[in-house]
Amino acid sequence: MAYDNSGSLFKNDRKESEKHPDYKGSINVNGVDYWLSAWIKTSTKGTKFMSLSVKPKEQQQKAPQKQDQSGFDDMDDDLPFN
Repeated sequence: MAYDNSGSLFKNDRKESEKHPDYKGSINVNGVDYWLSAWIKTSTKGTKFMSLSVKPKEQQQKAPQKQDQSGFDDMDDDLPFN
């Protein structure tokens, strides 16, 4: 069950590079679900902090349109000339 204005983070067991988040999870804000990512960083003064990123969860991502090898997908094959 999702609760409004709450979320959770879990340690990322699949982190393979520094660009991957240290923690991953989700959050619900005003009834909208988001993916939540966090990186543990250190400030110039040596203080540790979390840097956060939020992305909306989308039910279904649009699939890219199929194109022929020429890159033209909307060309009419009935050309008036040869």
